[in-house]
Amino acid sequence: MDYGLIFVLAVGLVAGTISGIVGTGSSIMLLPVLVYEFGPKEAVPIMAVAAVMANLSRILAWWREVDWRATAAYSVTGIPAAALGARTLLTLPSHAVDIAIGLFLIAMVPIRHGLARRQFTISLWHLALGGALIGYLTGIVVSTGPLSVPLFLFYGLSKGAFLATEAASSLGLYISKSVTFERFGALTSEVLLKGVIAGSALMAGAFVAKRFVLKLDANVFRLVMDGIMLLAGLSMLVNAFA
Repeated sequence: MDYGLIFVLAVGLVAGTISGIVGTGSSIMLLPVLVYEFGPKEAVPIMAVAAVMANLSRILAWWREVDWRATAAYSVTGIPAAALGARTLLTLPSHAVDIAIGLFLIAMVPIRHGLARRQFTISLWHLALGGALIGYLTGIVVSTGPLSVPLFLFYGLSKGAFLATEAASSLGLYISKSVTFERFGALTSEVLLKGVIAGSALMAGAFVAKRFVLKLDANVFRLVMDGIMLLAGLSMLVNAFA
């Protein structure tokens, strides 16, 4: 019995449930486990496949609420930027990948709070610009949900519409990233299978979460995200220097 794989599935179910409630967090929670089990260079393409499945599940759960105009604006620049970011990642050494991911996750806590304090609305053009930047970062650091979350909230989306639209927009980025990994030999059949296994747990969690979405308090959301990012970032740095 592969206890490591069972642990990945258990964490994936919890991560999928939390991300299904708050709109992000699955990659942040699951990635350190994948890095521990498979190493950083293999964990990143595994997480890319799992993220495709996780976002697909949120789209299916909230299909009628997707804002397709916002999705198109974000994706048209984000998809090619994600491919460029993924190609950049493959040129980096594993040690640098661990450190970059850890520092990025920790830095997202004050950055997200800074964005949240700016009370303004954004347009489709802003979404396109944000898609380019966040898409490139997604290609490199695995999860940029803490940045994309306020972006779509500032656009005026909330609850089911927010969850569905953010997922639909992120789906194209992760597909682009996965295709890039496959093209350059990082997404083998074995890695793909591991990604599907991890992704199945994330999908199950997303459907479990749907019933809790309308009850979640905004303050709880912020605390959960801050805690997840800090713990995941610190664990990545410990893994890099251990």
